[in-house]
Amino acid sequence: MVSEVLESRLESVLPSLSRLGAVVKFDLGADGQMVLDARTPPAALVDDPDLAADCTIKITQDNLLKLLDGKLDPMLGYTLGKIRVAGSLGIAMKLIGALG
Repeated sequence: MVSEVLESRLESVLPSLSRLGAVVKFDLGADGQMVLDARTPPAALVDDPDLAADCTIKITQDNLLKLLDGKLDPMLGYTLGKIRVAGSLGIAMKLIGALG
């Protein structure tokens, strides 16, 4: 189950993600999934796990919180396998740029 802390933290960065122009799925393993729809402003977290994602990011809740808080370098996390990306790497990079 997705923690309220993580959901709240993601909601706080939604305004900066409105220009992403894509759907990103966060695969949190046993904790579930979160889907970010940023195709049109305003960006929103949606409860539609079947929505086709342009990019899927596989990451643990703890590591996603660290990423959002600037405590996990995205490139290092990707290199170490803490962050896995399926689909568009370009969108993943745009997402990281918008979060930073």
